[in-house]
Amino acid sequence: MLGAALAALGGPAFARQAERPLRPEPAPAQASDRRVVAPTLQPERIVLNLTADPAHEMAVTWRTAPGLVGHVEYAQAEDGPDFVQKAVRVPALTDDATIAVREDPAFKAAYHSTVLKGLKPETVYAYRVGDGERWSEWLQFRTAATTAKPFTFLYMGDMQNNILSEASRTMRMAFRKAGDAAFVIHAGDLINRHDSDNEWGEWFAAGGFLYAQTPQMPTPGNHEYGRGPVLNPQWRRQYTLPETGPAGVEKLKETAWTVDYQGLRLISVDAPLFHGDEAMRAEMVRWLDGLLANNPNRWTALFLHFPLFSIDPDRDNARVRDALKPLIDKYGVDLVLQAHDHGYARGAIGTGAMTNAGPSHPSDKGSTYVVSVAGPKMYPVAPLSWATASASRTQTFQTLEVSPQAVTYRAFTATGRELDAFRLTKNAKGVARVETLARAAR
Repeated sequence: MLGAALAALGGPAFARQAERPLRPEPAPAQASDRRVVAPTLQPERIVLNLTADPAHEMAVTWRTAPGLVGHVEYAQAEDGPDFVQKAVRVPALTDDATIAVREDPAFKAAYHSTVLKGLKPETVYAYRVGDGERWSEWLQFRTAATTAKPFTFLYMGDMQNNILSEASRTMRMAFRKAGDAAFVIHAGDLINRHDSDNEWGEWFAAGGFLYAQTPQMPTPGNHEYGRGPVLNPQWRRQYTLPETGPAGVEKLKETAWTVDYQGLRLISVDAPLFHGDEAMRAEMVRWLDGLLANNPNRWTALFLHFPLFSIDPDRDNARVRDALKPLIDKYGVDLVLQAHDHGYARGAIGTGAMTNAGPSHPSDKGSTYVVSVAGPKMYPVAPLSWATASASRTQTFQTLEVSPQAVTYRAFTATGRELDAFRLTKNAKGVARVETLARAAR
């Protein structure tokens, strides 16, 4: 399945990747081999997403059995229970859909979504979702500030395989380390088989109520696409992501997007289309050039699935690197956060055209590139002359503490052990410097 999907995305380059020898590891368990679980009358798979205005809005999405309407009740949270009496009810948009999923060619579910608007900055809100009779529990979120104030976010690579049984521990440990995270970014391949409703069910179960209290901000990987490539039809139904991508380009809605959050410009690049669709690549390059040229934020993080500098010895995403690196260099993008290669590596890379091998030595200047994996599927990690830190067969999550003065990054293993850490600062001319930090004792 993987080979077919990759070949469909990118022709010969993907085909070569698909012909690699099988990995010396057990075949992952496939949730899609089980019978599909029908959606319930009770709201399920509740998830928050940021919008283009995170200080004044929050998007919420969930699903139920077909035939039900959707409502959200919300109020400014209080220390006691009296907020319930002040809650306002708003209707949700409902998509009563029939979708051909892997487990059922006529799968039915109602997907509900709304954007709560006119919220106060830096304020905790409580909300619940339902049909007017059956409701979720009351959940809470906090809106962003309107200025560049310190915050923390989480970054996860591929969860993809054995999502509930093994990848979930990485996600849950991340919230033990950074339970006050403003949001979580997922760098693609959230699941393994794009059309498996059971695998999506495992992804939602892995985070549970955490997804309903902390916005989840994914970018698609190749496993969210089927032949064509065609994006999994559940993607836009189960997320309500910012429509801030290239104007008028339907294929990139809610896959290429950007959000400004308290001094950080966060940009999602649709890597599968960037690699395999020349027209979409051109659209994204034009869009990125404008976003990066007119950027009032102190920090910029670009995240995508395919690494510009692959850490797997059998991979090379030359089209992605050749098109993106000139923009990263021209505008001094601070962080390039990636996945796909099922290992860990981090290093700063300077300007100029390069091959997949990258520079011949580690550096403390230039844009910082990271590759990570949250799930249990592992690939070999090549000898990397550019990497300040690397690890194989290691599940990780990353915390990024952002302030006007610095970005402090820490990578942790699934057991909570600190694996890598650095601090990113800039001088008066905006030139970034990376200082590797001593790892904290376990």
